[in-house]
Amino acid sequence: MSKLFITVSAIMLACVCIAPAAQAQGMNRGPDASTVRDQELEKDSMHNLEVARHYFKLKKAYRAAIARCEEIIAANPNFSKMDEVLYIAGVSSLRLAENRGKQAPNLPPDKLRDDARIYLSRVVKDFPDSPFKERAESELRSIGGVKPKEAEQKTDDSKP
Repeated sequence: MSKLFITVSAIMLACVCIAPAAQAQGMNRGPDASTVRDQELEKDSMHNLEVARHYFKLKKAYRAAIARCEEIIAANPNFSKMDEVLYIAGVSSLRLAENRGKQAPNLPPDKLRDDARIYLSRVVKDFPDSPFKERAESELRSIGGVKPKEAEQKTDDSKP
């Protein structure tokens, strides 16, 4: 009887000691711990972001950078680096509107500036702690500042 008691006590003690460690490993820690992310989708989005960075910084291929960013925005709206995605899309749109870069613009300059303003406004409003916030605000000064939320929704509603 005493061996059974010792065995049961040892098992219970092990469970009590191991349970908190196992629970901590499963916890999602970080600034947005309430957001559940699909690891495969996150990995795919990270790859697209790296390609967008390459197009943006090294190639000055702004249309290609926007395409990659829009793919991330559509497929993974909870992406952990969405602030950077929106910043790259916004600045790329702005550079295309200014006819800069190695690719010709595919939209009228007014539409590109409006898109840039929407993307950059989202960085400022939705990601107040982002390292891209100040740069987005700086870019926004040249195109009319942060776009009001109502104006963004009207523009989004007019898209097909």
